[in-house]
This record gives sequence, structure tokens and C-alpha cells, in this order.
Amino acid sequence: MSSITSLRLGWIGLGSMGLEMAKNIQVYLQKSDFPPLHYSNRTISRGKPLAELGGVPCRAVGNLVQICNVIFVSVSNDEVLRGVMDEVLSSGSVAGKIIVDTTTVHPKTSASVSEQLRESGAYFIAAPVFGATPLAQSGQLIVATAGPPSAIQIISPFLKGVIARNVIEVGIEPEKALLLKTTSNFITAGLMYLISEAHVLAEKSGLPASVLENLIGENFGKMAFSDSERMTQGVYYPAEGQAPYSDLDLGIKDVSHGLSIAESVGVNLKVGGLVIEHMKKAKEYAIQMGRHLDSSSMYGVVRKNAGLDFETDSVKERDMAGNK
Repeated sequence: MSSITSLRLGWIGLGSMGLEMAKNIQVYLQKSDFPPLHYSNRTISRGKPLAELGGVPCRAVGNLVQICNVIFVSVSNDEVLRGVMDEVLSSGSVAGKIIVDTTTVHPKTSASVSEQLRESGAYFIAAPVFGATPLAQSGQLIVATAGPPSAIQIISPFLKGVIARNVIEVGIEPEKALLLKTTSNFITAGLMYLISEAHVLAEKSGLPASVLENLIGENFGKMAFSDSERMTQGVYYPAEGQAPYSDLDLGIKDVSHGLSIAESVGVNLKVGGLVIEHMKKAKEYAIQMGRHLDSSSMYGVVRKNAGLDFETDSVKERDMAGNK
């Protein structure tokens, strides 16, 4: 395994979260006199902001893997991750390399990938992240890590204070970090659903949204307040051409993983069932309207169930102004 002084870092996957994390790492590398971050993405032009910071593009994943000895991965789902791992393993020798996966996948997928890499002499660290795009931009995510302690020690300088405000060490089994992330997603989605109902109750009964939101922030903390803002500020229904904080499709995938795990151990997650039902209805509405919605768009479905429009008045005004 490489020492920290000989590290060359690579990054695969530049979605909304991946790009922001990669940018923060490149800034840190530059300040610390490390070699620049190499990056690869299906659409390489997505990395332009990273290149402007000194990052080095690699059109082929295989080239990046052979150049770098620590490779971060941030992709959309289990299938894409498996495809990337096939490219990693077919690139040549990966002995001694550290692969750090920040993707939210099913724990079984993480365990399978870990075994593949271990058999090839590489080290695998599951490092799922907690938080939406704004927290990725500010380097204030939470990261859970699980894998070989020696490998985690090497990558630690690039986590807390760079892409994350804190790191939770889960143990040596990568799948346990994903189990923690899946459980967290269930809590997050359930809280979002509860806040959706609270805002609809407030609107229908004449309580100003700003008053409720003030109480949510004071009494239930930053996370609940952020969820509330996603509703009151129209983030749940992004403007035309604006990317969601957290894509609805990814939210459906994440909650579905939780329900799958619960079913396998004989647990009935009733709130999870409500959440996935509302997310899927929001997806139907997204298709109907030709829009990409945020994972908080279940709020629109709760609104419709109460006899309100999917879009709030402020969202309608924003979209009308944008169409002028």
C-alpha cells in the first residue's frame, strides 16, 4: 500500500454530488502540494469546473486507474457501480490500490464489490455520504467509512475538513456502512414526509408557512429546517433547467433498498411504504410534466391528496416569470 507522500488521487463520476466533492478535494490537493486530481466521467465535459481548478481529465477509466493509487467513485446506482468496477478490474493490475466508493448502493452490492477487489489485491472502502448537493458544495457532508483500517487511515486526510464535517467509522465490513446509510435514508425520507404533511396542514388551516418553518428550525434542528426550505422555496419542484438537490429517481432507489433490507429481515417499515408510494406518484407527475423533480417532491403529492395543487403559488409565480 502506498504511503501518503506518494499518493495520486483519481475520481470517477461527476454527478451533482461527485463534482462538488471532487472540486473540494482538488482544492485541498493544490493547497497541500499533492499531485492534481485525475478525473473521469461518461460525459467528460462535466469536469470543466474541475479542470479550471487544476484537475486532469482522463477519458478512459482504465487510464485513470493505472495512473492513480487512490480512486474515489461516485456514481448513480448499483448497476453503474458494477460497470465501473468491471472497467477498473480490466484495466490491468490493481494490486495495492485503494478504491473508495461514495455511492449509495445495496449492502449486498458493496460486499460483492469488496470481495472482487480483495481477490485482485486491491483495498476497498465503502464511504457513503450523508447530505444533499449544498452540503457537498460547502464540504459539510457526513461520511461513514468501513474497510481495512490501514487504508482508511491513508484516505482520512481527504475526508474530514475537505469533503465532510465529520466521519463515522463503522468497522471493517463495507456492507455495514451501506446499512447505516440505508437506515439514515429511511429516517430522512420519513422526516421529509412528516414535514410535508405539517406544511399542508398549516396551509389548509391558515397557519403561515414562515411561522411553522421558524418553529421547525428552532425546535427540530438544521436537517428538518433544510427539508422545510426545500418545500417553501420551491426546491421540491426545480425550475426548468435547474438540477434537483437530490434527484427523485435516486430517492426512490435509496428508499427501495431500505424496504428490501427490511423485508429480508422480517421488518415492516410502514412509514417507508408511505414514502415510496408518494415518491412513485411524484415520479408519475414528473413524467407527465416533463420535469426532473427533487426527492422532496412527495410534498406535491401530499398537497394534491389534500385538494391543493402540486405546485405552490410561489412555484407557479417563479415558473411564470421564467417563461416571460
